[in-house]
Amino acid sequence: MPDFDVAIAVPGGFERLTGGTIYDRRLADGLEAMGHRVRRVALPAGFPEPDAAELAETAVLLGALPADSRLIVDGLALGVLPELAAELARRLELVALVHHPLAFETGLDPDRADALLASESDALAAADRVICTSATTRLALIEDFAVPEAKITVAPPGTETKPLAQGSGGAGLAILSLGAVTPRKDQRTLVAALAGIDDRRVTAIIAGSLERDPATARALAELVDETDQADRIELAGELAAGALDEVFETADLFVSTALYEGYGMAAAEAVAAGIPCLIARGGAISEAVPPSAALFFEPGDVAELRALIQGLWHDPVAYGRLKDGAGRARAQLRGWDETARLVAAGLGLEPAR
Repeated sequence: MPDFDVAIAVPGGFERLTGGTIYDRRLADGLEAMGHRVRRVALPAGFPEPDAAELAETAVLLGALPADSRLIVDGLALGVLPELAAELARRLELVALVHHPLAFETGLDPDRADALLASESDALAAADRVICTSATTRLALIEDFAVPEAKITVAPPGTETKPLAQGSGGAGLAILSLGAVTPRKDQRTLVAALAGIDDRRVTAIIAGSLERDPATARALAELVDETDQADRIELAGELAAGALDEVFETADLFVSTALYEGYGMAAAEAVAAGIPCLIARGGAISEAVPPSAALFFEPGDVAELRALIQGLWHDPVAYGRLKDGAGRARAQLRGWDETARLVAAGLGLEPAR
């Protein structure tokens, strides 16, 4: 018999600062707080593009789990492991955790997207249960991946309790954009929108990994230089928790330009700090942000985003109304204990305490 109630396997371990890894870590913590025994399994970091050595190591790590174990595997890995998924499912309870379908990543060539769609569909078919983070992703799993509705549990991310942001406290508008610099996050739209706003008191910090997609990060830095905005747009890279808290504390406005989100944890964190938001209507992010806290624009629409920023900048009453709405919306956000409770219920785990 296993000496744990559930194992959770995560590419790169549990300490990375990505939204998916934060979810995995908080889920493990939450299940433990409920009294369940959790085994954390750190998989190699190369997923979803593992090399042969990483694939072999993953097979050894997961194959070593006792028969009849309950195993949750982050979809960043499971989606490219259909053969291993089928093998594991023959001797243990396999649970897929889908933050964002791999085939939906922006910038994939059609052949790669088709291959990922087939691979992830096969892996999900092998899984006994599927956890996903939003109703939007649930619908995609049913319609695009042929996952039976009865197998799916929706467990949205929780949010940390945060102090109410004080803002920049000056005569400017300090914008925060949070997320790894990748094609799907589309930070180019924010840079291009700001390029048409002459007032240099409108500034932005783009915080998120510059290493995940180096070519996209270089292109974004070049666009900042080409549009002569290096004095007001900071590409801050991935920030540690303390530094990120400081950025939230001094932000006046949060902007998400993502073309598609499986949920939108960063936007929810902004709302938790009472920061008003401008949000691209991409994927499930509207589930993460109460409507009182945000104005929405079409993904990739530079002119619409620019108009929204200028409207809030030039109309303090409109900005104040949106800020008040963000402050009220903080009370509507779920905590991580609710995420763990939903997952436990979906797995049939009885409350241990």
